[in-house]
Amino acid sequence: MSTLYPEARFNRKSRVLSPEEVAEFGRRIDALRDATRAKIGEQDAKYIYRVRNFVRYTEIASRSALMFGGWIPPVWLLASVTLGVSKIVENMELGHNVMHGQFDWMNDPSMNGANYDWDTVCSGEDWKHTHNFMHHTYTNVLGVDHDIGYGVLRMTDSQEWKPRNLANLPMAFTLMVGFEWLLALQNLHLEDFLDGKAPLTKVLSKGGSFAKKATRQFTKDYVVFPVLAGPMFLPVLAGNVTANLIRNVWAFSIIFCGHFTEDVEMFENNLDKETKAEWYLRQLKGSSNMIGGKVFNFLTGNLSFQIEHHMFPDMPANRYVEMAPEVQKICAEFGQHYNTGSFAKQMTGVVKRIAIHSLPNETVKSIRTTLNLQAEKKGITGKVFKRLAKAAEYAPL
Repeated sequence: MSTLYPEARFNRKSRVLSPEEVAEFGRRIDALRDATRAKIGEQDAKYIYRVRNFVRYTEIASRSALMFGGWIPPVWLLASVTLGVSKIVENMELGHNVMHGQFDWMNDPSMNGANYDWDTVCSGEDWKHTHNFMHHTYTNVLGVDHDIGYGVLRMTDSQEWKPRNLANLPMAFTLMVGFEWLLALQNLHLEDFLDGKAPLTKVLSKGGSFAKKATRQFTKDYVVFPVLAGPMFLPVLAGNVTANLIRNVWAFSIIFCGHFTEDVEMFENNLDKETKAEWYLRQLKGSSNMIGGKVFNFLTGNLSFQIEHHMFPDMPANRYVEMAPEVQKICAEFGQHYNTGSFAKQMTGVVKRIAIHSLPNETVKSIRTTLNLQAEKKGITGKVFKRLAKAAEYAPL
């Protein structure tokens, strides 16, 4: 199996398995996959059609409310939030899952992963390459999986520290606000230009599909609908901006909580002999779940079950809720850490990870040493520094 980075060795909470145990783990996961796939049918088709109807009706209702009642503050607010929710569900529960091929078996061209293109700036063509292929094949393989920081953020001590990483937190906030644009630009690898590895002309030469899709989306949300609204131009424009912002912040939060919590591990690019069972283990160790109810799961596109999604990316996502307890049970039997927690807990871990890796490794090590020394003092001072030392101990240095 691929070699773990020092960070993963520090964070490891799983028992080391023998080759025989690894193979048996894989067989158990395969059996769960096959048993679940045998159940797929009409229930799943009805579900995804209901999701599509939800998206259509909420978009129609919210856009109509903005056009005809956008001048009334409560109506504007409700319509903007509803449109934001509609965009969230379209992107995460409908578009993302359909483009994974989860519903290709229905033989409905409108639900075919190769045909579908979602309501966001990132083109379906680019997404299927950067996400479906690169990210899901090379999950958390440093130097290959571009999702590790998206070429901008430093997310592990194994990544070279650069002065710009001091802005890790404000940069993360900027990416959160404009997350759809980050995903749309990801295939261009703009950091190659910033780092002097490639001229701007070469970087932009890969931007054909981005330019086409971005122009279409920008025109739709910020020109066509506001103009059609006539005197409601400004309320509609502001509503569309707000809806996209809501979607961006939510999508960023869910995706980062699924990939960059404290216990998520990183791997060497040493996959030539990786077996399917080892691939399952890498997906397990490189992902994290969030605990929530039905509404929460729905709004995350069932990416609250990120572990199951990474193990079974082409399985209808509505099935993850029944698979998750079984995966967790198998992990417990084999002594493998099942990374899950509340949204608040996982998001706190994400922020902590981004903050710690904004500093050089030696600086973090020095800070930890100082905090540990101060924590030995008696009284309130010692207690305060003890808490600070605990917060900083995540850094694998």
